[in-house]
Amino acid sequence: MRNDALNGSEETRQDSSELYEHFRFIVDRGQSPVRIDKYLAHRIENISRSKIQAASEAGNILVNDKPVKSNYKVKPADVISILLPTPPRDEELIPENIPLDVVYEDEDLLVVNKPAGMVVHPAYGNLRGTLVNAIAWRMKDLPLFQQGELRPGLVHRLDKDTSGLLVVAKNELALNKLARQFYEHSCERRYVALVWGDMEHAEGTINACVGRNKKDRKIMDVYPEGDEGKPAITHYKVLERFDYVTLVECRLETGRTHQIRVHMKYIGHPLFNDAAYGGDKILKGTVFSKYKQFVEHCFELLPRQGLHAKTLGFTHPRTGKRMFFDSELPPDMTAVIDKWRRYISSRKIPE
Repeated sequence: MRNDALNGSEETRQDSSELYEHFRFIVDRGQSPVRIDKYLAHRIENISRSKIQAASEAGNILVNDKPVKSNYKVKPADVISILLPTPPRDEELIPENIPLDVVYEDEDLLVVNKPAGMVVHPAYGNLRGTLVNAIAWRMKDLPLFQQGELRPGLVHRLDKDTSGLLVVAKNELALNKLARQFYEHSCERRYVALVWGDMEHAEGTINACVGRNKKDRKIMDVYPEGDEGKPAITHYKVLERFDYVTLVECRLETGRTHQIRVHMKYIGHPLFNDAAYGGDKILKGTVFSKYKQFVEHCFELLPRQGLHAKTLGFTHPRTGKRMFFDSELPPDMTAVIDKWRRYISSRKIPE
């Protein structure tokens, strides 16, 4: 339990994402000198001093806006800020020998290309067959993966039916340093999306808060006035037009749940075959039966939202070197894109 009420310290908590948390404390004016790792261990639930020390080593503990070591002695009126990966949950993680498409690996991190249909981390009703189950098996000899946490090494995620690149930390230092990069939006993430409609502008920016839908907690909604939700910014650029659908590149400045999917719906261009946001219906095109058959066949080829996390860039937590990874579009997306390309080309041939 936190002892803030007993000690009179002021504390606020800001959840910047579901995979990391930001805490802020103002030390009580009557506080006696005490090591900061001990001070924080009494104020943050489900946290060990070793995790606090790892956060300090990564530069994720600030006192009055300056990084401090774990042996720093807190003083009255100190303003303490700490960024932590999401604390462990009670459920047991079950390692499973599931094949992974590994793009890159070293002693600190792993970059994988997640297939569509694979859940990233276990949750209620879905505790087996996830990416984390597979990673836990692959890294079962590493200390970070022996603690039974449901999200070991994760600092970001992808939706079940979104394919693409994802980075996983292999130790506490890498986990904390990568968490700070995602929190500060210094990572580069570019997605390729197939959306309904012919987009009016060749490029643009969507700046609108995203939060849970008030009627259906499984989906998100846009709150353009900023009165609810969290700030969310998506930059987009048209790659190719197919009259009734458009291939776009989306660059994330923030990483909210379903951000691209809900932002594209908000501007009138839901992702192709995105059932949660209305893209699984024929929203643009002709009324001819042949066109309807064509689109339904596309839905069969791509039985999920047309979204792929194509590129990922970040600073290596140990070397400080900037790293950049790129991936090919998966076969289901390329098949549908090629099909639209042929369809539009055939329509434009003079009779």
